[in-house]
Amino acid sequence: MARDIPIVDVWTQHIKGTPPGTNPEGENVFRNYGMLDVYHHGTDFARMIDAMDRHGVRVALMAGDNEAVAEAQNRYPGRIFGEYHADRRTSWRRCARSRTTCATAASSRSASSVHVAQAAHRPRLLPALRQGGGAGGHVPDAGGPHRSALSLGDRPPTYIDEVALDFPELRIVCGHIGWPWTEEMIAVAWKHRNVWIDTSAHVPRHYPPAFVHFLKTFGKDKVCFATDYPLLRWDRVLARWTDSAFPPTSSAASSTTTRARRST
Repeated sequence: MARDIPIVDVWTQHIKGTPPGTNPEGENVFRNYGMLDVYHHGTDFARMIDAMDRHGVRVALMAGDNEAVAEAQNRYPGRIFGEYHADRRTSWRRCARSRTTCATAASSRSASSVHVAQAAHRPRLLPALRQGGGAGGHVPDAGGPHRSALSLGDRPPTYIDEVALDFPELRIVCGHIGWPWTEEMIAVAWKHRNVWIDTSAHVPRHYPPAFVHFLKTFGKDKVCFATDYPLLRWDRVLARWTDSAFPPTSSAASSTTTRARRST
């Protein structure tokens, strides 16, 4: 990606340090990426900002422990923006109170993070979507098996389609290139003006051909750049970006950043 283009990463994580053996499923995901040490030690905000500076990342949207994310946003204003995470196991009223508390603590408008697909068949989450849409919230939805504690059956793109129809004012960003349902996710993003796809947890050389075509052609304004840092580092993604099918001067190379910037 051309270094003169300011980069906005729409999905990063606050990882709380987790002792070995506490969460084998989460450990396995980070082990598969060669980042098990990060999982055990957690996200280091100072190192994150340093990495952002070195790789031209101007802004990172962050999800995770809501209080820790609010603290990071206050510590690094203009660099880290919090995405409030609504726990699917928590009642809507408790989510609403928590979101208000965290937004106040962050002294700024925070985005909302809800597992959108789950809301299609979990009515108790629907009020979260109504508030997210009415407030102009950025509502990411993980697209694949990287969320170790959730079933693959929880987030097929058909559920996204239903929610997008019912909440046309809601901006939905679907994570992980929609994998392993990438082609279906492309169809849903093309169909709805309020649905985008992000590139989190995937390096360009592993993008399926259908996603490469989408990104370079009719979907170039429907893709947001994301890494899922610290699961995937910026140096690994950006080095492969310029070596991939996307020349740094092409519209595909710039559209992810432009789209992400408009979504924040």
